[in-house]
Amino acid sequence: MMLCSLIFVALNLLATVTAECSFVKEKYPSGTSTNTYEAMKFLTDTNRRSSDITNRLIKISWEYESDLSEFNRARMMNTMQEAAELSQELWKNATSFAWKDFKDENELVYKWFKGYSVLGSAALPEGERYEMSELSVDMEDIYAKAKLCRFDSLSSEPCDLSLEPELVEIFISSRNEAELKYYWSQWRDETGKKMKDKYIRYVELANQVACLNGFRDAGEFSRESYESETFVQEVEELWQTVKPLYEQLHSYVRRKLMQRYPHIGIKADGPIPAHLFGSVWPDSWNNIFDIVQPYPNKKFVNLTEMMLKKKMTALDMFKISEDFFTSLGLPEMTPEFWHYSIIEKPKDKEMVCHASAWNFYDGKDYRIKMCTRVNMEDLITVHHEMGHIEYDMLYSHQLGAFQEGANPGFHEAIGDTIALSVATPKHLAALGLIDDLDEDYENDINVLMSMALEKIAFIPFGYLIDSWRWKVFDGSIKSEELNTGWWNLRLEYQGLCPPVRRTDDDFDPGSKYHVAANVPYIRYFVSYIIQFQFQKALCNAADYEGPLHECDIYGSKTAGQLLSQSMEGANIPSPDRHPSW
Repeated sequence: MMLCSLIFVALNLLATVTAECSFVKEKYPSGTSTNTYEAMKFLTDTNRRSSDITNRLIKISWEYESDLSEFNRARMMNTMQEAAELSQELWKNATSFAWKDFKDENELVYKWFKGYSVLGSAALPEGERYEMSELSVDMEDIYAKAKLCRFDSLSSEPCDLSLEPELVEIFISSRNEAELKYYWSQWRDETGKKMKDKYIRYVELANQVACLNGFRDAGEFSRESYESETFVQEVEELWQTVKPLYEQLHSYVRRKLMQRYPHIGIKADGPIPAHLFGSVWPDSWNNIFDIVQPYPNKKFVNLTEMMLKKKMTALDMFKISEDFFTSLGLPEMTPEFWHYSIIEKPKDKEMVCHASAWNFYDGKDYRIKMCTRVNMEDLITVHHEMGHIEYDMLYSHQLGAFQEGANPGFHEAIGDTIALSVATPKHLAALGLIDDLDEDYENDINVLMSMALEKIAFIPFGYLIDSWRWKVFDGSIKSEELNTGWWNLRLEYQGLCPPVRRTDDDFDPGSKYHVAANVPYIRYFVSYIIQFQFQKALCNAADYEGPLHECDIYGSKTAGQLLSQSMEGANIPSPDRHPSW
C-alpha cells in the first residue's frame, strides 16, 4: 500500500537564509541636475547603447541555450558581466538627474528614468555578481541535462531518458502507478536535490540585490512590475474566489482516481498523490481525461491521435498558429523567425527544451525555441509562445525601456486567449481534427470538464510556486525547511501529497523549470484569470452570441484590432491598459 507521507527531517546543518536587510538603499534614487537638454540627449544615447548590448547578450544566450557547451557558457558569462558594467554606468548617469521633477512635464521620460534608476543585480560587487550569474546558469544546466534510468531496466542499459520528450510522454500515457511513482521520484533526485545548496546561496544573493535596490527582499522586488502595493492581497482574494470551484473539481477527480487505483490507499477526504495526474509536476490534469470523463459513452476524439493520423508536423503546427494571428489582422512571422527558430529537438546536442519566445530587440529578429511534439498540448503551447512574439512585434516601435508587457501576466495572457478559441469544437473541426460534435448537454459537460482540468486545476499551482518563493525570500520559510514549506503549500492549495516519503534533504521545487531558472511564476496565475476577461471582450467585439466556451474569434478583424490596441508596451500603467474592456 502506498502512503502519502508528509514526514520531514529538519537538517540544522544548513545556514538559515536571512531575509532582513542590514541596510536598505534608497528606492528609485535621483540627483539634482535639471538640464532637460542633457537628459534627453542621455535618453537617446542610452537607448542605443542598451539596445546594442541587449541584442548581443540575447544572441549569445540563445546560442548557449541551443547548445549547452562550455564554450557557449563562457561567452555568455563574459557578456553578462559586460552588460552589468554598462548598467552601472547608465544607472550612475540616470540618477544624477532630478528625474522625479519630469513627471508633470513628460510622463514617458519620467517612467524611462524611473526604470533606469533600478540597478538590479549589477548593484552587487563584481565577485558576488559573477557568483550569482554562475549559480543561475548551474541550476538551469542541472535541469536541462538531467537524465533518468528506465523503469525496471537492466543495469547495462544507458540512463538516457530526458524530460522532453521521453518523460513527459510517459506521464501522459502510462497508467502503471509503480512506474509513475518511480519516475516522479527519479526526476526530483536528478534535478531539485542536486541544486538545493546552490538555490540557498542564490536566495542570499537575490535578497542582497533587493536591498541594494531599495526593497526589503527579492519577493517584493519581483512584484514591483505589477505596480500595485496590494498585489499580494489581490492575488489571495482572486484565489479565494476560485477556490470553491477548484475544491469541487478536486473532490470529483479524487473519487475517479480512487476507483482507478483502489490499491494505493487514497482517502476519500484526504490529499491525492501527485504522480497520478498525467504530468511530471502536475500543473495540468488534462492528460487524465480518459479516467475522469463525465460521460465516457459520448464520443470524445483523441486529438493527438488525429494530428498524427493527418501526418501533421511541428512546422504545420507553427503555420496553423501564424494563420490564426494573421486572420485577426495581426503581423505574420518575420523571415528571421522562420530561419532561426528551433522547433524540434536536435539529436546531436544538449539544449534547454523548455518552450520559450525570444525578442532580439532589433525590430525583425524574433524566435521560438521548443522541442515540439505533435500533440494537442504542444499545439496550444505554440499559440502561447507565438502570442509573445506578436506582443513583441507590436511594441517594437517603442523605446527599448518600454518594450515589455503592461505587466508580466498580460504578456502570458495573449497567446492563452487565442488558445481558448483554438480549443473550441468549431475551430478543431475547421482544422479537420474532429467532426462537428452533437450539441447536447453531455457533450457540453465533457468539453467543460476538459477545460476545467487544464484551467481550473492550474490556478492553485500558478499561485503556490511564487507564494512559496516569496516566503523563502522574506524568511517565513527557512532554508533548512525548504521542502517542508513546499509540501505544506501544495497540501494547503492543491490538496496534493508526495507519493513517496520526502525530507528536507530533498528540494522538490527545483524539479520545476521556473524555480531552477529563477523565472517568476505568478504571471501565469494572473494570465489564467485575465485571459477569460480578454476572451469575453474579444468575443463581444466579434459580435459573437452564445456560450463563451464555444466562441472562436478566428477571422475577426474587429477583435484583432481590439487585441492589438492592448499590446502597446509598458508606456501605459497596467491598471489603465483596458479602460474600454
